[in-house]
Amino acid sequence: MFEWIADPNAWLALGTLTVLEIVLGIDNIIFLSLVVAKLPKHQQNTARRLGLAGAMLMRLGLLASIAWVIRLTDPLFTLMEHDFSLRDLILLGGGLFLLWKSGMEIHESIEGGASEHKTNVHSFAGAIVQIMLLDIIFSLDSVITAVGLSDHLIIMMAAVVIAVMVMMFAARAIGDFVDRHPSVKMLALAFLILVGFTLILESFRIHIPKGYIYFAMFFSMAVESLNLLRNKNKHT
Repeated sequence: MFEWIADPNAWLALGTLTVLEIVLGIDNIIFLSLVVAKLPKHQQNTARRLGLAGAMLMRLGLLASIAWVIRLTDPLFTLMEHDFSLRDLILLGGGLFLLWKSGMEIHESIEGGASEHKTNVHSFAGAIVQIMLLDIIFSLDSVITAVGLSDHLIIMMAAVVIAVMVMMFAARAIGDFVDRHPSVKMLALAFLILVGFTLILESFRIHIPKGYIYFAMFFSMAVESLNLLRNKNKHT
């Protein structure tokens, strides 16, 4: 079971999978930050930890059901000469939910004003369920990729655990930063709309390289960081 410890290729696979899980978790952290911000302050840290812990257990469950995960790509039915698998339907549902959720948040931010940002819109349990379900949708491709990159289940599970630990460590700082800066929150919502459209296109087998998406995100964040720095210097 632990013979992989002496295999350098196994350690390379662990490092690759861990980085993959962390990078693909960026959009999940953004969504988590926006959901948790709707809860009372004293519940936010607990919701982050429970939501990510529950999502981690669900990911590990998916990895433990490798044969079932592989079958997610098998066609279920054909519509207009396009084969739809269970993976496609999950991605389509997740993309539509992200578009609806982000659109509602943007509408509230524009029409409701800053005073509504702290209102308790979500229940505690509802926030955790949203975090867990969206994490599964976000991580579905990484789980399938992990199955293809490594033959050792323990390596795949270790990569998931390490990535979630990193996300737990970073989620609070990112959430507090987004909450303090309304313009960053609007940018984060725009990211989620972009991710939602990407998921919908992926469900129709229209593949968009993830590098393009992450480049757009990091470039936009770099520009927004310069704006924040400029505004800070103006007020000092």
